Amino acid sequence: MGTKERRAREKEQLRRQILVAARELFVNDGYENVSMRKIANKIEYSPTTIYLYFKDKADLLDSVCKDTLLNLLKTLERLKNDKSDPVETLRKSGQAYVEFGLKYPQDYKLTFVIRPEFQKGLGLQEGSVGEKVFNYLREMVSECVRQNIFRQVDIETTGQVMWSAVHGVTLLLIDFPDFPWTEKDKLIDTVIHTTIEGLKV
Repeated sequence: MGTKERRAREKEQLRRQILVAARELFVNDGYENVSMRKIANKIEYSPTTIYLYFKDKADLLDSVCKDTLLNLLKTLERLKNDKSDPVETLRKSGQAYVEFGLKYPQDYKLTFVIRPEFQKGLGLQEGSVGEKVFNYLREMVSECVRQNIFRQVDIETTGQVMWSAVHGVTLLLIDFPDFPWTEKDKLIDTVIHTTIEGLKV
């Protein structure tokens, strides 16, 4: 490996180290209580070093959330190769979405609760990872309509309905673990099933 390649790898490793430290501090201490200096102290670098990679704390939060959305997108895209049964793909995608949120609850809340509190929107700008995640849902709904499984529904509204359903159950299970829920998988499956059945022809 040449000097140029080694330096590029070291820069990427440090960038990842900064992101990991920031994610942990944002989760444990609260975004508003974390400073760039605090992040720098955690990785034993100067704040100046962090500013070489991220312009400010909001940029750091944005990068942490983009990582989470990218991982979610990769999880979902593994399911959409088979379009022979789009309803089953949509159902599995809904399950995978909720399972992702429950597996990474802090990352999920950083992305969908804390981030919108301190930044504008959910990062759904054209070409963004957030938009790609939502486009995945639109495509699945559109395919169900194309194959005459769903009624001729408005794709945008129906996509938002599907997201509302899975996001709602995900956040409720994260935020209220002590609530006397019915069996978890049964609850998740019923939410998804009921939403899908209501859209069929």
